[in-house]
Amino acid sequence: MADSGFKQVLDSSLLASGTRIACRIEYDGSAYHGWQAQGEPRSPTVQSTLEGALQRVAVAPVRVHCAGRTDAGVHGHAQIVHFDAPCARSVKAWVLGGNSHLPTDIRIHWAQPVPDDFHARFSAVSRRYRYVIVNSSIRPAVLGRYLTWQRRPLNADRMHTAAQALLGEQDFSAFRAAACQSRTPFRCVTHCSVQRHAELVVIDIEANAFLHHMVRNIAGSLMAIGVGDREPEWIAALLLQKDRTLAAETAPADGLYLVDVGYPERYALPKTPRGPLVLAV
Repeated sequence: MADSGFKQVLDSSLLASGTRIACRIEYDGSAYHGWQAQGEPRSPTVQSTLEGALQRVAVAPVRVHCAGRTDAGVHGHAQIVHFDAPCARSVKAWVLGGNSHLPTDIRIHWAQPVPDDFHARFSAVSRRYRYVIVNSSIRPAVLGRYLTWQRRPLNADRMHTAAQALLGEQDFSAFRAAACQSRTPFRCVTHCSVQRHAELVVIDIEANAFLHHMVRNIAGSLMAIGVGDREPEWIAALLLQKDRTLAAETAPADGLYLVDVGYPERYALPKTPRGPLVLAV
């Protein structure tokens, strides 16, 4: 399915109960304790809020599965989820009905039936994140919770040079949170760039998958290089040492966005459009 842009047509024909549905979800993570539903009801999560809205459309329990579980405060521009419909509803009902029951900081952009073998997490072949830093002497008053502020001047060229050591399949223990539950520290990074756009410095990274806090830990170390506290060769040294305690502090969640998830073409999912903040730069 090609990206339909502003003229999105929502199919109103009924899809049978049991149909597997994929959706693109966008959310402002500022008010949520991450993606994953928690046992404590006073800790709202994106997953629990989305499931609550879809359950009101279905008048039945709905369990959603996501491409990547984001941390508290992290934003999703193109989170992909799937669920098995417990009742007959149309694409139009899932999108418009779901959005009518969601707060304004979570949106369903599209929904479509997918084969039963599709899984939002396990079928994904890549994830792409962007980390957006505003590099200014004064903390911004507008969009402050959507950007990470760094008052010290950043050298984006030094950061970009250092980031090239991250490419390829490697052991990323140096950038892995202590609480990470992955069975292996190996991941394959296929792209990592750092570019300056006026006061914004953007780290763009894509991999087959990411470890817990991996992007934020990488961002923290790249910023240490950008301000001149470390040399660009430090990233390669950290990878060899495989010791998280030797790297920089974890960067804040505010500037991190899940911006795209890649799937095999046979699933024909819509292309992710460029976002107003994280993809337009």
